[in-house]
Amino acid sequence: MSGGHGDAGMASGKMAKLKELLQKSENRICADCSAPDPNWASANIGVFICVKCSGVHRSLGTHISKVMSVTLDKWSDDEIDSMVEVGGNSQANAIYEAFLPEGYRKPHPDSAQEERQKFIKSKYELQEFLEPSLRIVSNHPSDAGKQASNSHSGSSKSEDVIHITCSSSPQIGMVEFIGILNVKVIGGTKLAIRDMSSSDPYVVLTLGQQKVQTSVIKGNLNPVWNEELKLSVPQKYGPLKLQVLDHDMVSKDDLMGEAEIDLQPMINAAASFGDPELLGDIQIGRWLKSNDNALTADSAVMVTGGKVKQEVSLNLQHTESGEVTVEMEWMALNI
Repeated sequence: MSGGHGDAGMASGKMAKLKELLQKSENRICADCSAPDPNWASANIGVFICVKCSGVHRSLGTHISKVMSVTLDKWSDDEIDSMVEVGGNSQANAIYEAFLPEGYRKPHPDSAQEERQKFIKSKYELQEFLEPSLRIVSNHPSDAGKQASNSHSGSSKSEDVIHITCSSSPQIGMVEFIGILNVKVIGGTKLAIRDMSSSDPYVVLTLGQQKVQTSVIKGNLNPVWNEELKLSVPQKYGPLKLQVLDHDMVSKDDLMGEAEIDLQPMINAAASFGDPELLGDIQIGRWLKSNDNALTADSAVMVTGGKVKQEVSLNLQHTESGEVTVEMEWMALNI
């Protein structure tokens, strides 16, 4: 009897891990179309998806994408472990969208089914956006994520080594990412009122075709998020766009202000100084406040504990009032 209760406890603990993973900011939007609050997942690919995209995934067959409901289906320990191992939508997309064509428009929540089908098939079945050296010629393209994970960690399991096509150079017109940008959205102050007497703010970050967002904080003009969002940075990158929006249940979400973050000071400084793990805690760069940017004060680029970090405080533009503070961490992929 006690063994049965123990098994039940372990199972509930595993499901708690899965639901905890779902609550991470990057997983609160669909990996394929950015629809909010996905409650479906591809257990073997490791992404959370919306109900519309789940139908397309299901049509690919379980050998490519095994679709499961986070709330309705019974998950095995292996399926949960596989999701946790991948780490969520940002990690998976950094692999499956590593070579997304420049200017390519991903589906959005209201996209036609044909557009959604074309993208999902290209992404997972044909692996058109995957790094060429990771493209797997087999009936199990979802193993690409595991193959990438193993290549980074230095480990190699024989069961994961499938026939792989190799390429010495990226495809023409494809985008190669040079690093990962972790953005911790710390909080906002004196944000604008968009409801009767307050607002329900959340932050959206956009870099190229990638978009991530924080949770909604209800009725607060001085919200504290302390949430980490992850984005991949391509070779040709523009500014990181930040928007604060007021969540509305019945109409379109209202803009509460926006600003742009120049990534060049941090990325260029990091490239000049090399591996940050070999440096002490020092300042390596600075983004200066001017009339052409939204900085509240100069922003220093620091190496702290072997990591390149930069705290940025911004005056929101196109609004009555409001400031937002974020902390960025840069991880180059070519060190």
